[in-house]
Amino acid sequence: MTTSFIWTGPKDAALKILFAHGAGAPMDSPFMADMAEKLGQKGYRVGRFEFPYMVKRRQDGKKRPPDRAPALMDAFNTAIADAGPAESIVIAGKSMGGRIASMIADTAQVRALLCLGYPFHPTGKPEKPRTEHLATLTTPTLICHGTRDPFGKPDEIAGYPLSSAISLHWVEDGNHDFAPRKASGRTVDQNLNDCATAIDRFLQTLPA
Repeated sequence: MTTSFIWTGPKDAALKILFAHGAGAPMDSPFMADMAEKLGQKGYRVGRFEFPYMVKRRQDGKKRPPDRAPALMDAFNTAIADAGPAESIVIAGKSMGGRIASMIADTAQVRALLCLGYPFHPTGKPEKPRTEHLATLTTPTLICHGTRDPFGKPDEIAGYPLSSAISLHWVEDGNHDFAPRKASGRTVDQNLNDCATAIDRFLQTLPA
């Protein structure tokens, strides 16, 4: 099945960012739309797409759990093939989408990987880390992660054996959707802008 994208940003961009959603919200959720718009303004061609279970939900309105990992990985690989070539593609994802992207990045031979709010472990279950493959990742990677994200706190993440290919951008006072508390004096928009700036800076350092 051919991937259906929502494209944002200049058509002649040197890099395409394929951006997958998280477990519960579709590709046109406010977070996905805002982040795509900000990256488009930085000069990247951003293609949002949906995994098969979300495509079905859009068709009939029925909520479904995510497909199993192999089906999600197949869908991401199909998106890369449809938007290719891989050497001009950065793969990205919100939460679960980022986890799936991280599981195919090396074999897909894409330019880079972006994870926005990586689910390092299920909420409340730090004893069940989802990090084993991150220790050997070779694809240049940036993980943008809120300092209050329940899917991985800074002190927990500091203890994981992450590959040297992985860089971290901490989203100040951000939760899993990067929203800060009002008392912090920050706004969601500030945090998303900072994230887009960090991504741009990271992508500018990629080897030619």
